[in-house]
Amino acid sequence: MESLPVIVAMCGSLRKDSLNRKLMNEIVHQSEGKWRVKEAEIGELPLFNEDIEQAGDPDPVKAFRKKLNEADGVLIVTPEYNAGMPGGLKNALDWASRSPEEFSIRNLPVAIAGASNGSVGTALSQMQVRQTLTNMNANIMTNPKIIASRYQTKIDPESGRLKDEGTVRQIDKFVESFTKFVNVFGE
Repeated sequence: MESLPVIVAMCGSLRKDSLNRKLMNEIVHQSEGKWRVKEAEIGELPLFNEDIEQAGDPDPVKAFRKKLNEADGVLIVTPEYNAGMPGGLKNALDWASRSPEEFSIRNLPVAIAGASNGSVGTALSQMQVRQTLTNMNANIMTNPKIIASRYQTKIDPESGRLKDEGTVRQIDKFVESFTKFVNVFGE
């Protein structure tokens, strides 16, 4: 039996009960039997600073890079703050770009999703994430997209699980597409 790809999941929202964490958990749930998921926590990473880097990576940076080094693909789930990506996520991507001897995101398959409580979704944030990843030479899945607007209306308030069938189908298509993308474009 072929082993399942290791997908490292990153949530751009640091809040424990955020809509994006709920979306990420739903994607992970729907990927069962298709991916082995490891979450890379970004909240403990120090702000990127070359002085810190030159002094030796702190333990949170080492743990973050170790997970990325084991990845066959990366899932990034991002909110949108002030029409852009959150600072914590940009910081994580900056750390991820800085260690070619241990890890390189170059050509690594990446999928991006996001949820918001408004009607616009996370298109601008995702565009900024794509711009940064393009500069890092990541291999970005362009479609299908998950830009889940008004996500709070699509989840059951008691269980926190997704109840909207259209979004369930969209996530299923996203998971299937990213699984194929990793199998074709992963190293």
